[in-house]
Amino acid sequence: MTPLKIMIVAGEASGDMHGARLVEAIRARRPSARVCGVGGPALAAAGVEILYDAAQLAVVGILEVLGHFSFIRAAMQALERRLREERPQLLILIDYPDFNLILARKAKRLGIPVFYYISPQVWAWRSGRVKTIRRLVDRMAVILPFEQAFYRERGMEVDFVGHPLLDAVRADRSPAEFRRALEIAPDATLVGLLPGSRRREIIAMLPIFLAAARLIKEKRKDALFLLPLAPTVREEELLACGLGESGLPVRVIREERYAMMAACQAVMAASGTVSLELAILDVPMVIAYRVAPLTYFLGRRLIKVQYASLVNLVAGRAVVPELLQDQAQPERIAAALLGLLEDGGQRREMLAGLAEVRARLGGAGASARAAELALQTAAGR
Repeated sequence: MTPLKIMIVAGEASGDMHGARLVEAIRARRPSARVCGVGGPALAAAGVEILYDAAQLAVVGILEVLGHFSFIRAAMQALERRLREERPQLLILIDYPDFNLILARKAKRLGIPVFYYISPQVWAWRSGRVKTIRRLVDRMAVILPFEQAFYRERGMEVDFVGHPLLDAVRADRSPAEFRRALEIAPDATLVGLLPGSRRREIIAMLPIFLAAARLIKEKRKDALFLLPLAPTVREEELLACGLGESGLPVRVIREERYAMMAACQAVMAASGTVSLELAILDVPMVIAYRVAPLTYFLGRRLIKVQYASLVNLVAGRAVVPELLQDQAQPERIAAALLGLLEDGGQRREMLAGLAEVRARLGGAGASARAAELALQTAAGR
């Protein structure tokens, strides 16, 4: 059998991780498959020939894009040349729409089937791109349940495969084992501080979270705070954003991020994928976020969804509190989190809501289901 040739493009860290799982699932079915494209360390570890490093393409902001324009253009030209010369049987695109939809157009002209895995967030803004997606994409697999309804309302059939985080998010230790390993008292109150993984998020959110932690410590003398160190962040940056002089009992955790999160009784977190990770781990949370005033002003006018957190978007209601922009005050965060630390109605109601979200995310095996669809698309079905 002729080896299946595939090109894959994942422009960000989460896409790299989900893409690697998809490639592994494809290779479990077609061991001889040859895959090349754009990705990061996870796709490289999965045996993908990395033509361009995703980190060099995943730039945001007008000035950053202009600064990288020549590199981005060179990458596009090289990928188009590879498509033309190699003629892979399938192009797999993961999120990253501004780049990927241009590449999809080039593949379409060459008669190469396009499989889009993990939809761009057209349901949040720029919904007009659905027309472009419908014209250029042969098949799409989405990972959030409301995305399927969104596309169907606009005349496009897509497949909901479930969320790949259900396969990836698991704690390697129980909360009790985690405490013992780190010599944490079994009766200590553990509160997570998750200010984000990008430098600008750390600068904006960590000082606010530390101020909220100080208020919590006044009420809960046994409170100990856990802060995971993201691979993209240096500990010096945490120290410079207030951790150094906080005087709080904060443990910076370098490994076992999911075990750390699962051990917490409650977490304050920046808005992002982390809210789904916490929901899967069954950890109550308070979501807070701040951006530059102009960014927030424009976002409120462009973004069309009711909620900021993925947990609330999946639930279709306010399961977790969202404290955004001027509402992201230490006093409000601390008050909301203290309520979750009590074993009362507020905590039980949120845990019930998180269980509902987990059920809506679909069962385990999203990567395997997406792999089957990708192979069907490559075969012209």
